[in-house]
Amino acid sequence: MSRFRLSILFVTFLAGVSLCFAQTTKNKRRRAAAPAKHIVVTPDQIKWSPAPPSVPAGAEMAVLSGDPSRAGLPFTIRFKMPDGYKVAPHWHPTNENVNVIQGTLMIGMGTKFVESAGSELPTGSYALMPKGVRHFAWTKGETIIDVYGTGPFAITYINPSDDPRRKAK
Repeated sequence: MSRFRLSILFVTFLAGVSLCFAQTTKNKRRRAAAPAKHIVVTPDQIKWSPAPPSVPAGAEMAVLSGDPSRAGLPFTIRFKMPDGYKVAPHWHPTNENVNVIQGTLMIGMGTKFVESAGSELPTGSYALMPKGVRHFAWTKGETIIDVYGTGPFAITYINPSDDPRRKAK
């Protein structure tokens, strides 16, 4: 067998091994991100608790699936907010997907809380705030939303004095 044919055979072998390794690594990542079991949550099974200190007091939250604090993993959380609840201008390090389950969520874009700049999202609406987009929100009537995405779910307020974590200290 000529050296040329041996070289081609060797390169083909290496390419095949590399492809197998890449596919195995890809499959391992898929399995790690997939939920371990089928998840079904009915309204009577939701365990509400006070929302974390990163959002203003008065809201309740339930984790429906995943862990919103874990980087790179999917999550779904549900928020229940009273009428007139407000979240000051802020942004997130990951995309924020929102489905309005009940009530009306008002969302405005920008770094200043200006109600006239808001959009009304009635029950059944969906919104996507891409990572880094500055926005704010408030409610009309008791409002329940699902927030989902890939963790970590975090909030950074434009004006640090609006951050409820600072007010609690």
